[in-house]
Formats: sequence, C-alpha cells, structure tokens
Amino acid sequence: MTLHLADKDLNPPVLLAPMAGITDRPFRDLVMRFGAGMVVSEMVASQEMVQAKPGVRERAELSADVENTAVQLAGREAHWMAEAARQVAGRGARVIDINMGCPAKKVTNGYSGSALLKTPDHALTLIEAVVEAVDVPVTLKTRLGWDDALLNAPDVARRAQNAGIQMVTIHGRTRCQFYKGHADWRAIRAVKDVVSIPVIANGDITDANASRTALQQSGADGVMIGRGAQGKPWVLAQVCHEIYGTGAPEIPTGAALVDMVQAHYQAMLAFYGVDLGLRVARKHLGWYMDEAGTPAPLRRAVLTSRDTDDVLRLICDALSDTAEEAA
Repeated sequence: MTLHLADKDLNPPVLLAPMAGITDRPFRDLVMRFGAGMVVSEMVASQEMVQAKPGVRERAELSADVENTAVQLAGREAHWMAEAARQVAGRGARVIDINMGCPAKKVTNGYSGSALLKTPDHALTLIEAVVEAVDVPVTLKTRLGWDDALLNAPDVARRAQNAGIQMVTIHGRTRCQFYKGHADWRAIRAVKDVVSIPVIANGDITDANASRTALQQSGADGVMIGRGAQGKPWVLAQVCHEIYGTGAPEIPTGAALVDMVQAHYQAMLAFYGVDLGLRVARKHLGWYMDEAGTPAPLRRAVLTSRDTDDVLRLICDALSDTAEEAA
C-alpha cells in the first residue's frame, strides 16, 4: 500500500514518530537505511529556531537529498511558526509537521503542543500561517483531545484539512493521559470519518501485530511507531515487511549488531561533538543493551565511561553473543 502525501509517496505507510532527544539525524538516518515510509525529526521550538538558540537548529538538521523526512515544529505564535517553517524548508525539509500533541508540562505551560487543543481557533491561525509560508506539504500531529471532557480531535482535524493540512497523525490518548493506560485506536476512527486526507494511527504501536490491530480498529491509512523503535531501528522495516510485503530487513546480530551500534555511536559523536555526543548516546546504548540482555556490571561500564575508545571496546563486549549468553 502506498500513501500519497501531495507529490510524495510514503511507501509503505509506516512512519517514525518524532521523539524529543531521540529522533535526531543520526537515528533518523539509521531507521531509513533499514526502511520506513517517512521519518520525523524531534520537535523543534519555532521561536528558538528562528533566533538561532544554541542546539536548536541541529535538531532540524537535514540532508537536502534525504527523501521522506519531515521536520516537526512547535510554537504558539503564527509569526515564529511561519518563519521557522520557511527556514527548515529552505534547508531541505521535504515536509513540515505541526506539533499539537506533546503533553510535556514545559511545552503545554507555554501554550504549545497539546495545549493548543484547548484553543482550536488560535491553533488554526498557526496552521494557516505555516501552510501559507511554504510550498512543501504541511502535516499535523495531535491527540484525541485535552481530556475526556474535550475530545475534539475530529473537529480540529476537519478544520485543519480545510486550512491546507495534508495528513494528520492521531495519538490515541488525551493530553491528560500522557502515556498512561493503553492508546484507544478505536477512537481514531472518529477522525478518519470526517476527513479525506490520510490519517495515521499512533500510540503503543510497537510491532506488526499491534500495527494490524491499530489499522483495523482505527481505519487509519498508516501507522507511526515511536518508543517501539528504541533499541530496534529495524522495527519499522519489520512492520513494512510483515504487513505490506516489502523485503525482509536483515536484523543484525552478533558482530553485525556490534558494527551497527558502533557506527551509530560514532555518528552521534560526529554530529554533536564528543562532549555532548557522549551524553546523548547513552540512552541509545542503554536501549541496545536492554535488547541484548547485557549484564548489569558491563552495562554500567558502558554508560559511565567518558573515553570514546573505551566505549567502542565495551560495546563489542556488551553486545556480543557471549554477553547475551551471560545475561
């Protein structure tokens, strides 16, 4: 199945979710090498982007030749959202995604992210400003509503479509649920019923079985995977294969896994610089070791070392078959 987004084909419609501090360029590149319909950057604060705050532009860093990559913008003022959209489109972004789903207090307290669900009229001014600012497709990611008393995703999605949004992703929880309980994929169908643009289901979708169920219950056109890809950058390609019949990914094990993780680690060091790269890499290394069942002492050594050569050596020990057998 191919999902059409303006002049782009998202084939298959299995997307990597934007995750703060996680879906940076090195991780997006790795996921795309295995296979995915589209990858989305971590959330970029629009005003800070335009004002060139340190570290912000790196989150939106793209290669001009990277297909099917979206940059997600967040903000509460139309001016800054439009200017940021122009900048990232000018730097190679193929799709602009608007964040109306982040539940974090530091975001919603600034009246951004999912807080915009409480003020849909204002949210529409941001959508209209971004759509008018760029020629690339603009998409929207949001939730079912603010809380159980305000389940307004269908109305927001319908109005967003009328304003020029070309695809909407719905996380099957309200903001006040954060990530508790289980995503309500059935509730996403109410959005699908009122729009003609593609709808993507998100929330608790971790593998092919969950993807099938989410698609069936929601009627959505595709799925978006977030936390399920942590430590398993190949999982989107697995879902593509099992549901849509694409080629099976070569899931690395043993020496191949060590090579992949070492390469990912070095890519993070090159992207962020050694000092910041060391810190950013730890979460990814932790997830890889979770999957490998690395023994606790070895895991601790990997995550506390400040010597990059030492970390590379320890990765080999931590992810080898010997480490797996010792777990």
